[in-house]
Amino acid sequence: MRLLTVLIVVAVAGVAAFWVWAMRPPVPPEPSRTTVFDRALIARGAELAAIGNCNVCHTRQDGAPYAGGRPIVTPFGTVHATNITPDLETGIGGWSQSAFSRAMREGVSRDGHHLYPAFPYDHMTKMREEDIRAVYAFIMTRKPVRAAAPANLLVFPFNIRLLVAGWKLLFLDRGPLAPDSSKDAQWNEGAYLVEGLGHCGACHTPRNALGAERRDQSYAGGESEGWTAPALNAASPAAVPWNKDSLYAYLRYGGDSLHGTAAGPMAEVAKNLADVPESDLRAIAAYVSAVAGTPSAARTAEATKTIARAKKDVISDRSSSQPTRGEEIYAGACAQCHGEAGREPAVTALNLALTSTLRMPWPDNVVRIIREGIHSPNGGVGPIMPGFGAVLTEEQIRDLVAYLRAHFTDRPPWDDIGAAVRRSTTPETDQKVDKRS
Repeated sequence: MRLLTVLIVVAVAGVAAFWVWAMRPPVPPEPSRTTVFDRALIARGAELAAIGNCNVCHTRQDGAPYAGGRPIVTPFGTVHATNITPDLETGIGGWSQSAFSRAMREGVSRDGHHLYPAFPYDHMTKMREEDIRAVYAFIMTRKPVRAAAPANLLVFPFNIRLLVAGWKLLFLDRGPLAPDSSKDAQWNEGAYLVEGLGHCGACHTPRNALGAERRDQSYAGGESEGWTAPALNAASPAAVPWNKDSLYAYLRYGGDSLHGTAAGPMAEVAKNLADVPESDLRAIAAYVSAVAGTPSAARTAEATKTIARAKKDVISDRSSSQPTRGEEIYAGACAQCHGEAGREPAVTALNLALTSTLRMPWPDNVVRIIREGIHSPNGGVGPIMPGFGAVLTEEQIRDLVAYLRAHFTDRPPWDDIGAAVRRSTTPETDQKVDKRS
């Protein structure tokens, strides 16, 4: 009985100690804003906000920029992005720069509550203070919008914010990021932007059961909004290895001739990166190419062969003499743009032998592109492809995807294309199961 009493006392004391440690004091609000920001600081903040893709996460569909409300689906439920316009009541108009910096570095709101790591402060914490100040200047000079974010829809116990403090204890390494003296300036700047504000690992790294990035599998591929984010390390599925120049072109223009067009969430990233300084993009490209490493001689030779086969449209010897249903669908719906043997395409679209999408471990991206097409974000200029979801049945999409994998790659058939097709018809807010589990 005494031992049980001691254990209860220790447990209660531990909970109380954790509660005291986890509680964070509020930062007093600033009732009015009289700060005048330097124009150069605001301009740099705009560039940094574009690199961080802030407008995408903090803007709901058809909503005002930065006014929040966008649902972010996680395995634990849905988190709604908050309003970060300088509105005093529903936004962050009352936030001081120190409150903003604490949110970026520690994931703590102005009023002291812990922010859910759907906001990638585990990356933002690596930012330099002067860059946080620039982003703050940019955000605080946006148009204030009165818009309260919807309530989050998280399952118990993940709806208890105080538990986020324990998550941080396990997984948050507070910055800023220290430079690597063994690397040159461009590599270090790229590492700073990719590991910090750009938070590329948030999508391109797999996560553990508690939603934290698996540090031992950095850039080995992940998921974002129902799309597969390919590996950026040596396991990259790209038919042709990436280099600094191809990465730069992809990020600047949303695609290149040997890798294809940015689709899904990456299309929005590329749109934001289109106007950032060249030096920033060159640095990002240099670092990501270093993450991938120098391709082996065998990989380079295979890429050369793939390019040659693509030009002749002799991709695989697995196609039978008798046309399959998938081949017939391809001839009717795809060949006019993507080409086929003996016929010049009407539109010079990417030869599908070169796309990473068909070489990934799962068919979800291919299915979504076929169903939804490719469209430039916000109706801007860029590559387009019509969606076929309204004209092809689920069975036809399955047959087409199977044909594309067999004809344009040397990879083994996907196990369950039908499951990927069904996932593509499920509302995003209902997709809570990791397809790789």
